[in-house]
Amino acid sequence: MYTKFFNLKEKPFNLVPNPNYLYASSRHQNALSFLEYGLSEKIGFVMLTGEIGIGKTTLIRHLLNKVDRDMDVGVVFNTNVVSNDLIYLILNEFEVPYEDGISKARALDIFYRFLIEKYAAGRDILLIIDEAQNLSHEALEEIRMLSNLQTDDDLLIQIMIVGQPNLREIIENPKLEQFAQRISVSYHLSAMDNKETRAYIAHRISKAGGDPSLFPSDVVEKIYGISGGIPRTINLLCDAVMVYAYADNKQIISLDLLDQVVEDKGGLGIFTKERQKTVSTVSEVESVPDDGGLLGRVVSLERRMDRMAESVDKELSRVSAKAERSTDELIGQLKTRLQQEQARYKKLAQNI
Repeated sequence: MYTKFFNLKEKPFNLVPNPNYLYASSRHQNALSFLEYGLSEKIGFVMLTGEIGIGKTTLIRHLLNKVDRDMDVGVVFNTNVVSNDLIYLILNEFEVPYEDGISKARALDIFYRFLIEKYAAGRDILLIIDEAQNLSHEALEEIRMLSNLQTDDDLLIQIMIVGQPNLREIIENPKLEQFAQRISVSYHLSAMDNKETRAYIAHRISKAGGDPSLFPSDVVEKIYGISGGIPRTINLLCDAVMVYAYADNKQIISLDLLDQVVEDKGGLGIFTKERQKTVSTVSEVESVPDDGGLLGRVVSLERRMDRMAESVDKELSRVSAKAERSTDELIGQLKTRLQQEQARYKKLAQNI
């Protein structure tokens, strides 16, 4: 609708993940290096985590465009399943034929034979589990068991798990200790900072054939403050404000247009639940003069404080759990020593 108006070849802020528009920030480059290393060395599980809308899917698609052609890739998106159904989803993803109603043991045997055939043909197998934070402990254990399928020298299947930050908390559960031990490469993709947000917006406009200066510094500053550096939210804001500019016949984006977008959206589709509190704070400081990026710094500080509080809570929980385990161990040791002393005194009494 607005592409011709802004002399663009296509929409620069499409919400559909497009690896051609990947902005290689330092964070994304690091993530790619870790993931490529894990795949090339064929070492255990590879894990990628990040906030909603951070660009995990775009990153993975970019990575898959670079993988060896001798690799078959299967991606499981539907993770709201019971553990017994997971193997059937995997068979379907790799287009492995099987009869309906077969037992889970039979399904595993069919998949194992499939892996052997691919290995003999010199092909690698990569299984990607997206939205892995939705999987139950039992389903995660099923995935771990798949990693046991190997020859004397090589893994028959590589597994990449992708999910939101709480996936790490789930895996830290003592019940999943064996699963955690299988993770050889792990990377958490964090949000972009102010400078990267500016470069990200300019990159996407340039990629679409437009003028990077379309978004002035003050607009970019506020987009960063609202989005917190999350690419999907940045795309939503930028796309909407370009529609508003087109409707008003304005070829330069202004703060007034951005304010109108935020007011009309009312947070719907723009702010994640975790940022609702931050956005409210932004509204409260709107009247403060933006002296060299004050708004962005205030929001950034509050976000860091929120994350620090979450980290402290997690650490306290971990320490408490560890203390409880230590207490149980100490009590057990004391009981053992008491029983030993009682036995020794009893023996002494018999000899008197």
